[in-house]
Amino acid sequence: MDSLVRDLRLAVVQALRDAADPERARGQQAYMKSEMPFHGVTVPVVRKLVAETVRSRPLPGAAAWEQAILALWRSAERREERYAAVELLNHSRHRCWLEPARMAMIEEMVVTGAWWDYVDAIASVAVGQMLNRHPTEVAVLLRRWADDVDIWKRRTAILSQLKRGKSTDEALLFAFIEPSIDEREFFLRKAIGWALRQYSRVNPDAVTAYVERHASRLSALSKREALKALLKSGAVAEIP
Repeated sequence: MDSLVRDLRLAVVQALRDAADPERARGQQAYMKSEMPFHGVTVPVVRKLVAETVRSRPLPGAAAWEQAILALWRSAERREERYAAVELLNHSRHRCWLEPARMAMIEEMVVTGAWWDYVDAIASVAVGQMLNRHPTEVAVLLRRWADDVDIWKRRTAILSQLKRGKSTDEALLFAFIEPSIDEREFFLRKAIGWALRQYSRVNPDAVTAYVERHASRLSALSKREALKALLKSGAVAEIP
């Protein structure tokens, strides 16, 4: 491991240890149903510590950045160390390094992380930004993920456009949902509803029509989540 990468990893881990709160850690572990213990550090504090470390120890290029992310991820003994790896991945300073070649690293994180706290942050930020920057190449990969046996790769594809707003590729969103629309898995049903709800904020008619068209296939959870904002505003009277 490069000495710069090693120093960055050690600096992040030490900062997390210094900020640790054992009482909070017990509650976090119970809430997240995690086998891996916690330091007891909140996500905003993890984000702040990573930002400070990035400023004091800037990485020279994409290779060192990827090494640093994977070093934190693979060696993690506490869950926040993996949160730090995700924050390093998502940091705005490194956006230019979010190339399609990074999808192999992201796949490792999604599959081995296999829980919503990791996956949602990766999908909505890093993967979403890659989809913005390289729509053709990344869409091809995500179409395969959307139909993968691994539910977390499916969830990543479904949630990849959460932050795109008016730039959402509607056809692609619906294509990512299609392989999971009949699934009983909670995390897929929830992801479908969440993705549709976010899109309903910019195109309510499209989401309403989609839910009505697929009312017999979408789960009650997906429909409820998809129409939550529209029901609240009165734009929709009831769930089909």
